[in-house]
Amino acid sequence: MSDPATPPPRARRVTRRALLERWWLLPVAGTVGTFGYMGWYATRVTLGKRTPGEPAFGAAPPQRVATLADLGTDWAEVTFTYAGRPCTLLRLPAATRGSLAVPGGHLAGFSRVCTHLGCNVNLVRDAEVLAFAFNYRAPGGQEHPQLGCRCHYSVFDPLKAGEAVFGKALAPLPRVRLERRGADVWATGIEPAPEYTG
Repeated sequence: MSDPATPPPRARRVTRRALLERWWLLPVAGTVGTFGYMGWYATRVTLGKRTPGEPAFGAAPPQRVATLADLGTDWAEVTFTYAGRPCTLLRLPAATRGSLAVPGGHLAGFSRVCTHLGCNVNLVRDAEVLAFAFNYRAPGGQEHPQLGCRCHYSVFDPLKAGEAVFGKALAPLPRVRLERRGADVWATGIEPAPEYTG
C-alpha cells in the first residue's frame, strides 16, 4: 500500500518550449535518411547488375523468324514476337553467350521486354543518342549499337549477351535460342523473364 502522505507521481508534460528545443532533429533525421537511401540505391544499380551465364532456354514452339539474307550486315535487325513476347534478332560482329554462328558472323536473339519494369527496348545505333538521351558511353571507346529502354533509360549490351550495363535494370535481357535451317533462322526456345527489379 502506498503512503497516503506521498503525493501521486506527476505525469511528465511535454511543453512547447521542449518541443521547439528539439525541432532540429526532424530535418537532420530526414536528411540522413534521404542520403542513406540514395547511397543504397546508387550502390544497388551500379554494383547489383547480374552477368548473363550460360543460356537456360525454356521450351517454346519452333517459329521461323527471318532468312539469312535479311541479316546480311553487322547490326542488321529483325523484330518479331515469340512466345507472346516482343523480341529482336541481331547480326553481331562477334560471338557472345547464346549466339548462333553463321557464315561471316553471329546471330543473337533477345526479348525486347526491359527487365526493370517491362517497357520495350529498341536498338539504338547512334552513340551520340546514347550519350545525350541515355547518358551512357561505352567504356574504353568501344562504341557500338545498344538496346535501350526509353522509359527509364536502362541500356543492354548485345555483345555482352544482353547484360544490363547502365540504368535501373539489374537483370540481363532473356535470350532466344536460334537455329539455322537451310537459309532460314528459327526461334526454338526462350529464357524465362526475370522478376522486375523496380
